Amino acid sequence: MNGRDGDIELKASPRLYLLPVPLSDVAPDSVMPMRNLLVAAEVKHFIVENVRSARRFLKRCSRDIDIDSLTFSVLDEHTDPRAVAAMLEPMERGCDMAVVSEAGCPAVADPGALTVAEAQRRGYTVVPLVGPSSILLSLMGSGFNGQTWAFAGYLPYDNDARGQALKEMLRRIDRERQTQIFIETPYRNNRLIAELCRRMPPSVLLCVASDVTGPKESIVTRSLGQWAKAKYDYDKIPTIFLMYR
Repeated sequence: MNGRDGDIELKASPRLYLLPVPLSDVAPDSVMPMRNLLVAAEVKHFIVENVRSARRFLKRCSRDIDIDSLTFSVLDEHTDPRAVAAMLEPMERGCDMAVVSEAGCPAVADPGALTVAEAQRRGYTVVPLVGPSSILLSLMGSGFNGQTWAFAGYLPYDNDARGQALKEMLRRIDRERQTQIFIETPYRNNRLIAELCRRMPPSVLLCVASDVTGPKESIVTRSLGQWAKAKYDYDKIPTIFLMYR
């Protein structure tokens, strides 16, 4: 990304773009601004969570992108953090790069945060781009407190630790008026709702935000007492859970 001052070509500081991707199987231009599509078509070096899905996403951004000319470094939950520094080598040569997550916004509940931290340490320009975040969109649609909230990721698998985590969430809801947000492995979504109905007071409000921005989007807020009597099927669908009262 060059500029000119008279006859002298000036090279801007390399940028690390945080390039969001759709949350569901929809066209990128339906959930992202044109600037994102232009960045996707211009950048040649990517740090991605999954190469196959990243290549598919970029091809959908523009048919003119020569996918085989691009470079990809993989940064996922199994990546050794010590390997991240080497991934930024193209920026040392003055090249822009982009971080692409598996879904939604990079570096938010995502290993891409390691890349951003390294870029900040080196003094590179970090550019977060507008795009869909399942956490924020679900919070917006829940009707819960958006001033103070916490994303807990996955609940503990151990039964006792899980129970303690739920008690702590309820304490924060009651004492701090803090919305609690968490997720579950999609094939266990229905079981999680049933478990919450058993373990938590019926007055607690639960918002289930499913397939956000997708063709089957559903964002429903009910008390757990109401959920206990409701019919639903959220299994195998990406879903965000939010609690409040």
